[in-house]
This record gives sequence, structure tokens and C-alpha cells, in this order.
Amino acid sequence: MDNNLTSLDIKNPGLRFLPPGVERYFVQGGGLSVIEISAEDKIEIINDEGKQICELVVFNSKGKCDLSILNLKENGEADFSKKAIYQDEKIFKLFKRKGIDLDKAKSSIIFDKDCIEGEKVILKSKDKCTVIIAAPGEAMNVHEQNPPTDLTIFLNKSKFEENEEQFILPEPLGDPLFEKLVKRRTVEIYEVKKGDYIQIIDTAGRQCSDFLTFDKAKLDKGIESIIDPTATRTFMGSAYPTPGLFSKFYDAYHDPMIEVVRDTVGRHDTFNYACTSKYYEDMGYFGHINCSDNFSKAFIKYEVKPRKGWIAINLFFNTSIDQLNVASFDEPWSRPGDYVLLRATKDLICASSACPCDVDPANGWNPTDIFVRTYPKEQKYSKAIAFRMKEDSEPKLTKETGFHKDTSKLTRNFIDYNGYWLANNYTNSGTIKEYNACREKAIAIDLSPLRKFEVVGPDSENLMQYALTRNIKKIAVGQVSYSAMCYENGGMIDDGTIFRLAKDNFRWIGGQEYGGTWLRELAKKKNYKAWVKSSTDQIHNISVQGPNSRKILEKFVWTAPAQPTINELQWFRFSIARIDDHVGIPIIVSRTGYTGELGYEIWCHPNDASKVWKKVFEHGKDLGLTPMGLEGLDMVRIEAGLIFYGYEFNDQTDPFEAGIGFSVPLKTKEDDFVGKEALIKRKSSPQKKLVGLELIGKEQAVHGDSVHVGRATVGVITSGMISPKLNKNIALCRMDVKYSDIGINVEIGKLDGHQKRIGAKVIKFPFYDPEKKKVRA
Repeated sequence: MDNNLTSLDIKNPGLRFLPPGVERYFVQGGGLSVIEISAEDKIEIINDEGKQICELVVFNSKGKCDLSILNLKENGEADFSKKAIYQDEKIFKLFKRKGIDLDKAKSSIIFDKDCIEGEKVILKSKDKCTVIIAAPGEAMNVHEQNPPTDLTIFLNKSKFEENEEQFILPEPLGDPLFEKLVKRRTVEIYEVKKGDYIQIIDTAGRQCSDFLTFDKAKLDKGIESIIDPTATRTFMGSAYPTPGLFSKFYDAYHDPMIEVVRDTVGRHDTFNYACTSKYYEDMGYFGHINCSDNFSKAFIKYEVKPRKGWIAINLFFNTSIDQLNVASFDEPWSRPGDYVLLRATKDLICASSACPCDVDPANGWNPTDIFVRTYPKEQKYSKAIAFRMKEDSEPKLTKETGFHKDTSKLTRNFIDYNGYWLANNYTNSGTIKEYNACREKAIAIDLSPLRKFEVVGPDSENLMQYALTRNIKKIAVGQVSYSAMCYENGGMIDDGTIFRLAKDNFRWIGGQEYGGTWLRELAKKKNYKAWVKSSTDQIHNISVQGPNSRKILEKFVWTAPAQPTINELQWFRFSIARIDDHVGIPIIVSRTGYTGELGYEIWCHPNDASKVWKKVFEHGKDLGLTPMGLEGLDMVRIEAGLIFYGYEFNDQTDPFEAGIGFSVPLKTKEDDFVGKEALIKRKSSPQKKLVGLELIGKEQAVHGDSVHVGRATVGVITSGMISPKLNKNIALCRMDVKYSDIGINVEIGKLDGHQKRIGAKVIKFPFYDPEKKKVRA
């Protein structure tokens, strides 16, 4: 250890620091960005995944097209940019206001169609200009492997002001009614009408903002009604509301006051006061400015009685309570530009602070500013939580799948799953009915958040053979194989399925977006000529499972003579198909699933998803087809002994411990692969094993429950359920191998693990159809 290293050497990748004068932009595949550039500025354009052209259009200060400003040569008609802008009314009007002549624009295409991942181009501007940077691409046919992918832009400004701290103020979400900078250590008051939106932005990152609001109608009557955190936690069933079904803050009269619409941070506090003078005095800082006193002074004009401590919603405040009942806090999770978007459910008088605390980590030891915007109720905003693949990734807001238009008509109970809104259960069926439909008739479930990657190129087989535990060389065209993806130490990154579409063409489908980044890193490390292209936004999927699933699909799935029909399709095979006939919607149908039943998955473009959903239900209504949510899916996958990330495995679990040792053919796969050496050692000296348990009684075991022999902890519950079909109380457990034999008696610890014990014994799993006769039928 270098003794010269200090706290200043601690890494903070989440803050995404850039050098002074450098700005970062992103161009989504199939989209464009418009950037204003000054003379002598430099633009660095990076091709994130390769095989993606870039269309550039440049306009001078008079609005005329002039590619020479960036030393570019004309070689295109700017067709993609023109089409995209003409279809976007907001951007089109902006261009008209700026006097930009789009009709006569020409373009320059950089990067070729076979450029490598990470290839970059640097351009220098001769003059002030407006630049369109596009990543052209059309909707991908699911039969093909050419998704448009992203570009990253770094703008190096020639002239800039150097500041000691970051200040990132995102573009307004719409046309603001009100904007206000809340300077560090101060409070600002503002009024909001019912239905209007409030956006509270952390401009520098890691800064708390206490939010206080009064019901204006009650305050006009002399009633001081503010948000009540205790009422809110009671009604919402969580430490604080989040976007979705359980999203409202309540007052002590049990009236909703505020709804959380968006949250790009995901960590706040509802347990503590806004900081008080007593907090600082107890630490020896007498007279320290504090949020509670600031609030009291600010509300004097409303004749609100001062309080020594104000109950507020402490946005971005990172608090926790551990198993020993110790409350603690640390630096906020918020990054520069992160925000919370709220919607007023009544007329409100609000106050936002920029917390002054500089004596502990609450504000990262450095109080900074907060920015507030409000928007009119007429401007509608989607509900969303921020998804980040890595700690330094740009946030992606929760999306709707291609099937959401149809599923949202059947339920309001959606949860954020892996960056998409998925139904938890359906209003007129419910979890148990959905479960029974899967076991007795048929269900359809939207599983579009699965991450898809197109792996192509002459070294694609070598790449996947090295990246996955399964022997990829044995997979035939038209076949699907289940595999683990591991780190060098044998810990699992992900599990998933690999489709072989052609000799050098694969599609990897897993749960983790990082899987694509990992594959690209391995390709670079091994110097393989292979491309890994993200296609999640181009392929959405519905799973049709249950005894009647084949009867449903055979009614409308058309396959060419060279492809297997639905009746011919074998387990872990796929067919390139269409809806109804040879000119119908292109789909791929695979005989795969996550239920332990006969079943299929239909893969299509999101633009076709609604038509596919309607077609499935049109032909399934007479066969008992029922939509299924995630709650029902969890039940059937536990019965079938199927593993789930974060429950049965994580990056500290190897495939043998996760119960999928069959996916690591150490005896027959002679080629090297990531983690092979570690897995050989782990297999020869196992410590843990996934086992099935049958519990007495009807009290369900839940994830994290301890498993005991005497006082010793010998395992942990990964998943549990009461099985209606088997009439058993069952669970999956990661067990010490010494106690993993069938028939061994153990106890599930409840309460503190010792005060209450549920008897159980180790039994064979999968619990349901252990011979897998149904899925193979």
C-alpha cells in the first residue's frame, strides 16, 4: 500500500467527472442530437459498438448548410436527419425559429458499415455552427442482426470558465412555469397549482434538499397541514414512495399531497428532521445555519408558527437502519443533474432547501446548490426510475415495452423491472388464477426487458466459446442452449440462452445489460474480429406457456418449408417464422420458457408487439389463455427449480452452487473459457449447494431467511412459496454441502432466527415435473 495515498485518491466514478471545458453527449442508435459549437471547438465522435455509420449536417450562423466548417466533404443528402426532424414537431419548430434551412442541407457520412467498436473521429470547428449528429438506422427485422447502435460525443470547448465543482443543469422537461436556483445553505418558497409538476435537481451531485409543503386551502383556514412521513410509510408500505402504483405522500389527515412521477436517484429519507440547530450544537457547532431555522424564517410571511425542527422529505439524503437498529447516513447517491419529479395533487405552498451541513458526509462535506422548476399540468410526463448499467453510465428512464399498450388496459399494477414497466398481476385475474392458468391451460407474459445482443463476425464462435461455460461448438444452426457467463473467479455474471442463427451469427439473451459490455471487453482482449451489438430496443418478446400453448400458436404461426413448424419444433430449438402467411409480421418462435411447462417465446420488433399480442389472445381466448404477471411467474419458476439473479445466484455464486452445474461441461469442453480454472477447483471442493426444502405448516419461507441445524447457520433461503398444485410449502436454499443430502432435517429461522423455527427437510427438486416430461412433450 502506498502510504502517500489519501482520501483525495478515493475513486468516485459515479460523479462522472470530466476535465474542465469538456461536455459529453449521447446519440441513441436510430436517433440524432443537435449541438451548438463555437470556433476552435473540437468534437470527438466515438462509435460505441461498431458497424454504425454517422451522418453529420453542419449549419453556419446564418442557418445555411456548410460542411466545410468541420472540414467535411459532402457525400450524402442528409436523408435520415431530415426525416427524423420533419417527424418531430418540437425540433422542427426550433429549427424554423433559428432560421435553419433544412431542405437544402447536405450531409457527410463518417465511419463505414464495418467499422470496429470504439473507432473515433476528431473534428475541429473553424467557426460557430449548429451540428446534427445522427446514428442512422431503421427498425430491425427480428430475422436480421443489424440494429442501429449508439454514438458517444465529447465536445472540447476552446473557451470556458473553470469552476471548482461541477454544475450540470439538465434541459427542461418542457416549458417551465417557474425556475429558481436555491443557493447553498438557503431555502426558497414557491406555490404550485393542483396537477402541476415540481422538478428538484441536484446540480453538483451528493447534495441534500429538504422538501416541505403545505396544503394551501387548509393553510388559508389556519390549519398547518404538511406531509406526514409516518402516514406515508404506513399507506405505501415502504420507507418512501417511488414511481409506480405506490407513489404518493400523505398528510396527517390521510389526504394525498404529492405524487412521485420520476426519480433518477432512488435513495431518500423520511425518518429524520430537516437539520436543526440542536444537531449542530450537540456537535459543538453553535450558531450553525440549518434548514429548520431557514424554513421558519421563510414561512413568516404566511404566518406559520416557527418550529425548532421541521418534518420534511429529505430528498437525496442517504440514510439506513441496520439489523442492530443503528441509524446511519453517508454521502448521497445523487449524481450531477439527477432529479426528482413530483406532481401536486392539490394547491400547495412548497419550500426547497439546499442543505447547509458541512460537518459530516450528508452533503459530501461540501454544500452546493439545488435548482427547482415547475411545469403546467397540461404537460404530461411518463413515470420512471433511472436505470444505470454501470456506476458511471448515463441514466436511462424506465421504458414501456411494445406490449404495454395492451397490458396497461388490463392492470395498473406495474413495477420497474430491469428498466421497463412490467405487470405484477392483472386486475380481473390475480396471481393465483394466473398461476393455475399456466399449469392447466395457457398464459402469456411480457418478458421484453431481457437483454439481447447480436454477436457477429468471423470470430463470433471463438468469442462465445471463450465467454460462456457451455460448449458453443456443439450448437447447431436453429438450436438454443442455456449457459452461464462467469468472471475469472468463477462467480456468475449472468445466465441466459444463446441462439445460433448462422455459422458466424449468434444472439445472446440474458438478464444483465453489462453482459454486452463484458463480451466486447473479451473480444478486445482476445483480439477477435467480432461485433457485439445491443438489440434490446429492437426485439421484444412475449412468452406463451402452458399445456395449450402449442394449440394456440399452431393456429397462426407460418413457417417456410425449410423451417420446423410449431408441431415439429423441439425443446431448445427455434424457428424463423411469420404471422399468418409468408408476408406477415416477422417473428422468431423458440421452444423455451421459464415456467416448467410446455411453452414458447415469440420474438418480434416493438412496433409489431401490439399486433402479436392481439393475435395470440384472439386465438387463445377459447383455450383459456390468461395474461400473467411477475408474481405468478415467480411461483411457477420456483416450482420448476429455475434460478433468478439476486436470489439463487450473484457474482459470488458459481454455477455449481447455483444448481446449474450441467451448464459447465468440464469433461467435454476442452477449450479454455473465462473462469474455467477456478471452476475446476470449485467443483473439486464444493462448499455450498442449491437444494429443495419442504417445510411444515403454511408459513412461507422468504428470501434471506436463515437455515439451521441446532444453533449453527447452515444455509440461507433463496426463494420460497406455498405451492397450490403440489399442496406443499416449498423453498430453494443455498446449503452447506454437509447438510445437502435428501432427507436431512433442518429448521428455518424466523424473527431473530432463533425465537421461532419452522421444521423442514431436504427434498429433490425441481419440485414440479422433476423429469421435465412436460417441457419436452
